[in-house]
Amino acid sequence: MLDWHKIATEEVLQRLNVSSKTGLETSQAQRRLHSAGKNAISPPPKNWTRKILGWLLGGFGSLLLAASIVCFVAWKPLGNPDPQASNLALAIVLLIVLVLQAVFNAWQDFSASKVMSSIKNLLPTDVLVLRGGVQTKLDAEQLVTGDIVLISLGEKVPADLRMIEVNDLRFDRSILTGESEPISGRVEKTDDNFLETKNIALQGTHCVNGSGVGVVIQTGNNTVFGRIAKLSSHEPTRLTTLQREILHFVFIIAGLATVVAILIVILWAAWLRVAHPSYINISGLLIDIVSVMVAFIPEGLPVAVTLSLAKVAHTLSKHKVLCKSLSIVETLGSVNVLCSDKTGTLTQNRMHVENATVFDYVMNNEKLQSIAEGVEDVPATTSIAQLMGVGMLCNAAAVVPSPTSLSEKQQLDLVGDATDVAVLRFAHRMGAIEALREQWVDIFKQSFNSKTKFMMKLSKLSPTASLETSPIASWDDFSRHDYMMTVKGAPENLLPRCSHVLDPKHGRPVLLTRDAVRRLTAIQEDWAQEGQRVILLARRVVRNHMMSSDLSPGTDEFAEEADALNADLIIVGLLGLMDPLKPTIQHTVSVCRRAERLGDHPTTAASIARNAGIITARNVHSVTDLEKKQHKASNETGADDLPKQSIVITGAQLDSLDQAQMEQLCQYEEIVFARTSPEQKLRIVHEFKARENVVAMTGDGVNDAPSLKAADCGIAMGQGSDVAKEAADMILLDDFAAIVIALEYGRLVFDNLKKTILYLLPAGSFSELMPILLNVLLGLPQMLSNIQMILICVATDVLPALSMCLETPEVGLLERKPRNVKTERLADWRLIFQAYAFLGVLESLCAMSMSFWYLQQKGIRFSNLVLGFGNWPGLDDELLFQAQSVYFFTLIMMQWGNLLSTRGRKLSIFQHTPASNWYVVPAAATSLCLGIFFSYAPWFQNVFQTRGVPVEFFFIPITFAVGLLFFDESRKYCVRRYPSSWIAKLAW
Repeated sequence: MLDWHKIATEEVLQRLNVSSKTGLETSQAQRRLHSAGKNAISPPPKNWTRKILGWLLGGFGSLLLAASIVCFVAWKPLGNPDPQASNLALAIVLLIVLVLQAVFNAWQDFSASKVMSSIKNLLPTDVLVLRGGVQTKLDAEQLVTGDIVLISLGEKVPADLRMIEVNDLRFDRSILTGESEPISGRVEKTDDNFLETKNIALQGTHCVNGSGVGVVIQTGNNTVFGRIAKLSSHEPTRLTTLQREILHFVFIIAGLATVVAILIVILWAAWLRVAHPSYINISGLLIDIVSVMVAFIPEGLPVAVTLSLAKVAHTLSKHKVLCKSLSIVETLGSVNVLCSDKTGTLTQNRMHVENATVFDYVMNNEKLQSIAEGVEDVPATTSIAQLMGVGMLCNAAAVVPSPTSLSEKQQLDLVGDATDVAVLRFAHRMGAIEALREQWVDIFKQSFNSKTKFMMKLSKLSPTASLETSPIASWDDFSRHDYMMTVKGAPENLLPRCSHVLDPKHGRPVLLTRDAVRRLTAIQEDWAQEGQRVILLARRVVRNHMMSSDLSPGTDEFAEEADALNADLIIVGLLGLMDPLKPTIQHTVSVCRRAERLGDHPTTAASIARNAGIITARNVHSVTDLEKKQHKASNETGADDLPKQSIVITGAQLDSLDQAQMEQLCQYEEIVFARTSPEQKLRIVHEFKARENVVAMTGDGVNDAPSLKAADCGIAMGQGSDVAKEAADMILLDDFAAIVIALEYGRLVFDNLKKTILYLLPAGSFSELMPILLNVLLGLPQMLSNIQMILICVATDVLPALSMCLETPEVGLLERKPRNVKTERLADWRLIFQAYAFLGVLESLCAMSMSFWYLQQKGIRFSNLVLGFGNWPGLDDELLFQAQSVYFFTLIMMQWGNLLSTRGRKLSIFQHTPASNWYVVPAAATSLCLGIFFSYAPWFQNVFQTRGVPVEFFFIPITFAVGLLFFDESRKYCVRRYPSSWIAKLAW
């Protein structure tokens, strides 16, 4: 055993260029490696402290925290000897708002990827190792290169192993490669490809038969499994599109607040402190700066954003769409490149035989049904029986026992690969297969793999079976001692191995000529263009003397002899298999118009893409056209002048493209990628992201995890692997069609957040800022207190803002093109102009006029207040508090008009009525109730210095709200009636 260890390890390390320690040098070196846990897959670093600080100090939080500290300082010590209780109350309120925002942000974002834990759950925890001639059970993470590992039935492979002894060993690699059939283990190398050779057992795969001994050649992150884990977990953390928009908005608000605050400080230092030294002291200056921050910051926005996303996520969950991150919903609404698998996503994964042919005698589905029912007599009855027989023998699907008889059922219950199930179901439809299968014993099987693209079986007649009763045994003078070789696979791979083809008339083989190959190839291409997967069925009788009698079927030598005899085959026929598209796919693709697809055979992939509506161009380009386009582009025209067509390209061709050609490829609107590897999928995602696209990726396997993680929006299918689900941002629990609902709500989130911001800014920002600026610049009393500013932002405006988040989609939402994340911002200059220059100015002027009109009724004229700078005859604190409350209630009432007008971006209130969102009316009523509560309750009047107002100051502002609504309706009418006018260009 120690000789095996040394020889095998040295050979593997030399052949695979493994540079790690072999574990043979000294036991001390080995112990050092053991203690280091070299087989552990490294998780990504976590820094929860930094995350928590980010929640508390990031964005608006940092400004609110600074404002709260300033208020505490302005209260004491700067407020001494007469500290103002209102300053202390303002500081505490700001601190409470900050804590509430931190809690909401933590609830929204406190989630980490569990990809690593899912991958580790797929790996074994302990393993049986041979060290120093003694068998020892160790933790799998302690394995090092050079260890000898014993594998038995049912165990998971703990590391990448080079097999040195096999006993009828078989591995299930489906978790890594997707191949449903187990492969047999070998001692000798069978392929130069590390993933294909049978003498390598890959970490995470299952031993489903036999046992074996292997040498560890790769551990931890160096294994195939580890590299997939590393690709998945080390993808750099990225901001979602919504997070980027919120950050952009924070920069705008913070920048404006900073500029205005600096301006006020400069004016105070250079002018007010000199000209009016008793007007604003240092404590008052600090409070004015805090007031500017409070005025600019829409404190209710974080709560509105979080609850809006939570509501949408809850709605999507009812449609069986699970959002793992709330902010990812809006990202999907911005997606302009969608990468989707074919099988199980676009198609139903229910393969069936659509066409069959014996040589050039083609039978469609209807004719096959007629033949099966005995309605139609055909000259190829014998040939069809052979087609059925080969399909039955060369098959790995199994019949599931059922208490229900076949007479009571329509079809067999079968399990296995979709292709095998379809072929076996076809064989059963053409004739009963149960009795026929029992007559044969499988001796040797070579499973389908991605390189050979065929399956081969050697079978012998059962000792109890009769030559006379078995129709298959009558082929080519078959005897009981002979083997029947049956082969099923891709025509392009099997045709070179064939020498004869069945004559459809009498079922006897005839020589396979070039003309016969051409006719068969033409049928294959015709079927492939219809979206069918074409497989070839072939057979050969292997005489007993051709195989060495002393070889066991489980040995490498037997496998080599069987593979050598896999030639001079007789073509029995072709089958065209169809995996029908899901009924909703065409509508789904029509909504998600720019769709990138990852599939199989280029012709088949193009046909399915055309049927699904992914490809709409008449002429589909290939990689050669791409090269011609590139040559033309470099010599005659620019890339932007080239027409955007459809193109089909394979994974191998993708690897051969340089960056200039890749740039040309990404200009196509409709792209079909065929036969792509996980690395190629990852490259596709990165290439499109690098060109400022928002990319969504669908997947269901372990191999899809890296690309799911890299995409802006990773979408896992509900029936997929746990690793794919953990790597994804969104899971479709039911059907791919649910992505349309997610897309609609993703766009709706962005629209509603724009409406929310537009609702919050006029009263919660501009109209709060104006009293401060007029107080500093014109010496007027501040017509809105700092506490009332906070009440507007976190009380009276919150529920109406949340009702905006519940708006239903406007007409035509899904017909819009995906937004350009670089130019279409959440808060762009049009929205700021609408909020400040239109709505904000109207609300501020109306509120100011009501406040000064109230003071004029009390005998205090506006002319006695302007340029007073603290010298305001007749104005006492009580009258100021009353005037401030008038301003406060006027804003609340005018926000009703803002609420009704902002609900629709271009639609009239008669087209987008409040009945579509019944939350609007009670939310508006509640905002007024909250204002009354804080203004009329005695305790709040004492602490917050609020007051009640005369009844006319409730009703007059309602007319202002109606006027505001009328002006905005007029603006929308001009936008709809004259879409090219300057008013339309200013529309948000």
